[in-house]
Amino acid sequence: MALDSVSFEMAEGAIVGLIGPNGAGKTTFFNCLSRLYAPDRGDILFEGRSVLDVTPHRIAELGIGRTFQSLALFGTMTVLQNVMVGVHSRSQSDVLSNALRLPWVSREERAIRRTAMELLAFLDLEAVAHDPAAGLSFGTLKRVELARALAGRPKLLLLDEPAGGLNHEEVAALGRLIRSIREERQVTVLLVEHHMNLVMQVSDRVVVLDFGRKIAEGSPAEVQRDPQVIRAYLGSEN
Repeated sequence: MALDSVSFEMAEGAIVGLIGPNGAGKTTFFNCLSRLYAPDRGDILFEGRSVLDVTPHRIAELGIGRTFQSLALFGTMTVLQNVMVGVHSRSQSDVLSNALRLPWVSREERAIRRTAMELLAFLDLEAVAHDPAAGLSFGTLKRVELARALAGRPKLLLLDEPAGGLNHEEVAALGRLIRSIREERQVTVLLVEHHMNLVMQVSDRVVVLDFGRKIAEGSPAEVQRDPQVIRAYLGSEN
C-alpha cells in the first residue's frame, strides 16, 4: 500500500510543504493529484469538485500544474518554445484550424508567445529565450520547467523537489521565487522537498508522511517540535 488514508486540506493562496523520508509516498501523492495514478478508494476534491473523473491530459485545464523531480523538457527546442508548450494547454486551436491557417489561430499564437515571454521575464530567463534547452545549466533548466508549469495559468502548483541539485545561493533564490509566485500570481503551492530549510522558510503549513501515512500536520514550528517527525525524518531526539 503506497498511501494509507492520507487526508488534508489546502487553503487558497497557501504554501504547504509535504515532507517525509524517501519512500514515504510524496511523489505517489503528487501522481494521484495530477491523475497519473488512480487511487483505489477515497476522493480528491479541487474547488469542491472531484478530479477522479478527469483524464490526465485535461488536468491542466482545471488549474493544476506541476513540475517533476527529473527534468522533462524538450532539449532540442528553445527555452521560449518549451514555455509556449505550457501555454498551448490553454489554447483553442486544433489540427484542422492550424492546417487551414485561420486568422484567429495566428492571433492566438502571438498571444501565446507574449505570455511565454512575460513568464521568461518574471523568471529572469529572457537572456536564454532563444537558446536550446540542452546545454543550459541545471539551475536554469529548473526555472524553465517552472516557467512552463506557470504557463498554463494554474491555480494550484505542485512542485516536486524543485531544489534538487541546486547550490546554496540557488536554493535561497528559489525560496524568494516561490513566495513571489504566491504573492504576485495568486497561485496556491504544494511543495514536496527534502531541503528542510527551504520548506520551513516558505511554508505556511507542513504535512509529514511516513510509510504512506500522515503522521503530523501544522505550522513549521509545530512540525519541527513533533516527536514523531523527529524520529521519522529529522533524526533522533537524543
